[in-house]
Amino acid sequence: MAKKLIWVLLAAVSLCAAADEAALRKALLFYASFDAGLDADVAQGDRKLYTATSYKDRGDAKPGLHHPDAGITAGKGKFGAALEFRKKNTKAVYFPAAGNMNFVNGRWQGTISFWLSLDPEVDLEPGFCDPIQVTAEAYNDAAIWVDFTKDEKPRHFRLGVFGNLKNWNPQNLASDKNPAFLNRLVVVKQTPFGRGKWTHVAIAHTGLGSGAGGQATLYLNGIKQGTTGMIPEAFSWDMTRAAIRLGVNYVGLFDELAVFSRPLTGDEVQLLYQMKKGLR
Repeated sequence: MAKKLIWVLLAAVSLCAAADEAALRKALLFYASFDAGLDADVAQGDRKLYTATSYKDRGDAKPGLHHPDAGITAGKGKFGAALEFRKKNTKAVYFPAAGNMNFVNGRWQGTISFWLSLDPEVDLEPGFCDPIQVTAEAYNDAAIWVDFTKDEKPRHFRLGVFGNLKNWNPQNLASDKNPAFLNRLVVVKQTPFGRGKWTHVAIAHTGLGSGAGGQATLYLNGIKQGTTGMIPEAFSWDMTRAAIRLGVNYVGLFDELAVFSRPLTGDEVQLLYQMKKGLR
């Protein structure tokens, strides 16, 4: 009887996991494993990775990773290969956001998931470092990002969420001394990052750009780190410029980039973190 009960419980757990994975599959908009090259495995928009000299002027943008200090490194990823930035990246490396993110001004929601491997205290060069930015303009103008700070020892890891710059900062005050800037952050002072190990990062957001305001939650290794305050301002994008920017000033490994069409629950983020073979 006891063995039968254990079998029933295991079967129930297996069915729940399968149902959860099916729900994730249904919500998946974009996925780049970097295992078979630069192009995304799953995309609703352009699946190609692009490189340009800078984000201010992407006139020379072209498909591919045209970068002497970055590339795909086989066998060093969380699963399979990974995108590696060997020196501080100052080029524009990005996937187009159009179609690949569930962007609707007034009710933007979704989840961004990826893995990082680095020692921030050893690998990063001086200055701020943003492993990912999602915006059409700048880090403080209708944007979502995570960064490593430049002055703290050890460096802090932050989530930043900002609507249109002219709405939240009409006087264009300096960012890090502006309460309006600081109130839109989630700050993690003690982080799990380290060389030779992988850290899962997930950002789940809902209601951004709505009249009622929206919020975003940061998870590290499946554990909730905090949620922003209400972000009331609008988010406006020129979709021809909107991009998923990778490795801004970053040095380290980056793997398993995924975008979902809705905010995942804490249990779903934990499932992502615990997947033995990744999203593939």
